[in-house]
Amino acid sequence: MAVSDNSKKSEQIKPKEQFDFFHDERVRSVLYQLLTAAAVALVAWFLISNTSKNLEARGMHTGFSFLNVAAGFDSYFKLIPNEAGVGTYGRIFVIGALNTLYVSLLAIVASTILGFFIGILRLSSNWLVSKVALAYVEIFRNTPLLIQIVFWYISVFSLLPRVRNSIDLSGGLELVLLNNRGLYLPWPVPGDSLWLTGIALIVAIIAVCVFRRWAKASQDKTGQIVPTIIPSCLLLIVLPGAVYLLTGMPLEWDVPKLAGLNFSGGATLPPSFVTLLVALSAYHASYTAEMVRAGILSVNSGQYDAARSLGLKQGRLMSLVIIPQAMPAIVPPLISNWMSTIKNSSLAIAIGYPDLVSLFMQTSLNQAGYAIELVSMTMAFYMFVSLIISGLLNIYNKRIQLVER
Repeated sequence: MAVSDNSKKSEQIKPKEQFDFFHDERVRSVLYQLLTAAAVALVAWFLISNTSKNLEARGMHTGFSFLNVAAGFDSYFKLIPNEAGVGTYGRIFVIGALNTLYVSLLAIVASTILGFFIGILRLSSNWLVSKVALAYVEIFRNTPLLIQIVFWYISVFSLLPRVRNSIDLSGGLELVLLNNRGLYLPWPVPGDSLWLTGIALIVAIIAVCVFRRWAKASQDKTGQIVPTIIPSCLLLIVLPGAVYLLTGMPLEWDVPKLAGLNFSGGATLPPSFVTLLVALSAYHASYTAEMVRAGILSVNSGQYDAARSLGLKQGRLMSLVIIPQAMPAIVPPLISNWMSTIKNSSLAIAIGYPDLVSLFMQTSLNQAGYAIELVSMTMAFYMFVSLIISGLLNIYNKRIQLVER
């Protein structure tokens, strides 16, 4: 009873906490956030109002109504149809955005594949191979990208042969041709029932995913490895191929043919596009190679010994053991590298490739004005694309993070 009485007395003697508005941590946190938001809003209001007054004083119009006005120019390279004097500035924005995304996404894929290959070569036990990979990384990584773009355009692609002396990249089949006017490729012409082959391909992909999941669950349960590569490849080839043959092969190819002074038919990629693609891929592959090398070196050496003790060959050791454990270290810097590829594509203006900056921020600005709107839309496009890439890779990065038990 004495102990309980003393505890009650101590509880009664304990002073009550007094609420202090200016020293409470929760109040200060909310107050500082409100003050910061108010300061940002005040600065934004000042900039917007001051800009509006200056534009009004100079008689300059504002707003986005110009997007519906017909543009008096056209792009020599475009993925959607357009006609000068008919297509609007809004359509020019779409053309420039598609051209930017087209070359950027191809450069991302090419630089990632090339970077992984060179990064693995950097760790090769062969002295010559390792040093050649090192030389590639150091040369391309330590040279400004703009200089590389100009070098490829002036010193390589501008010196290609003329049309009649085109370089045949298809081994004598005259399907893929390269000359000083660009790269000429066959272009598919789909038939009416080709969509059935597409559905068959989607069904085959779903079936392969289900089969691989079943194989993994069976291996976890029984310990026996179920072969998946050959059955998956057969399923992806046989099912769509059978539907394609049964529907009468509804796909033709428009092959480029020499007609007069140039090729007609097929698809044509201008020299500026090929130059930008090669320069972006080679430049960013050097950074990807270092990310891959650092990620592989971050894996504990005991993982190599454990994999070799199981009898795994070097190829399967890298693909099944090392690379999956290195990915959590590779993906975060890879996000920045991919976003830089998108943004660095704006350097295409140096060689005349009609990307978003060239078409929208240069030509459209010179004709229509509306500088603030044009610049804002261009900045918003690059920010939006970068945020999408960052969000998708962050989701993937969370899925591959190693969870310690």
